Amino acid sequence: MFISSAFAQTAPAAAAGGDMMSSLTSMLPLVLMFVVLYFVMIRPQMKKQKEHRAMIDALAKGDEVATAGGLLGKVTRLGEGTIGVEVASGVEVQLQRSAVVQVLPKGTIK
Repeated sequence: MFISSAFAQTAPAAAAGGDMMSSLTSMLPLVLMFVVLYFVMIRPQMKKQKEHRAMIDALAKGDEVATAGGLLGKVTRLGEGTIGVEVASGVEVQLQRSAVVQVLPKGTIK
């Protein structure tokens, strides 16, 4: 009914030999989760940020853009951190460069 004292004393001695291997085996799923997380979430997000930064740096006068707020317009002025966007004839708004989410093909806005 009870576990014999001899059996209870020999169990830790048997596990001591494979202690290093068992700790590596228990860490393997955690390491694999971080690797999968990197390739599924972190790496694509960094690639997207890099492409967005390149698009913002390549803005030029006359480009037609769409902003995060849904405004469509033509770039009329370029500043260090801001741009001037003409949304209608004679109406120009000043926006942060980071608000631009897409450069539209020429002739999209009429």
